[in-house]
Amino acid sequence: MQLNDWYNKGMSVDDYIESMTIHKESLLHIYDHFQLPEKLSLDNQSLRVIVLTEDWCGDAMLNIPVLLRIAEKSDMPVRILLRDDNLELMDQFLTNGKSRSIPIFIFIDEDGKEVAKWGPRAEKIQEFVDNAREQLPPREATDFEEKQKEMYLFLTKSYRDNQDMWNAVYSSIKNTLV
Repeated sequence: MQLNDWYNKGMSVDDYIESMTIHKESLLHIYDHFQLPEKLSLDNQSLRVIVLTEDWCGDAMLNIPVLLRIAEKSDMPVRILLRDDNLELMDQFLTNGKSRSIPIFIFIDEDGKEVAKWGPRAEKIQEFVDNAREQLPPREATDFEEKQKEMYLFLTKSYRDNQDMWNAVYSSIKNTLV
């Protein structure tokens, strides 16, 4: 399939949000409170975006609302595909050539040609996650799973409530597009 076919296969943002059961409230919180920090101009690129995601993904909870605000300001249509149902496409956009990390934003032009790819994290967010992971005990430790769950809760709360993170995602996506 070509990227236009994948785009056409995708669900609307509203349908995706309606289907969410895990991070819906937090995604909507970010969406409702995030404002673009500056005027955005994508120079009439007529872009569309395919989003590969899953509801359980905390990074998607953070990144998608920021993307949606950018898309609104630049009249960029967005279609969403669930990663686990679309591995053929996902495997064309692996992180570091090996990982199915999400979300992945595939920006395409009117002809369906790839213009840019973004994801799964902004560099500043990756540094934050790496730092949190460094605090974990070794995998063999008896409390590793407990500490890992605590880390994920900490990351999710930070993503939801820290506007500096939202702005870091915005800057990263913007820099990919301009």
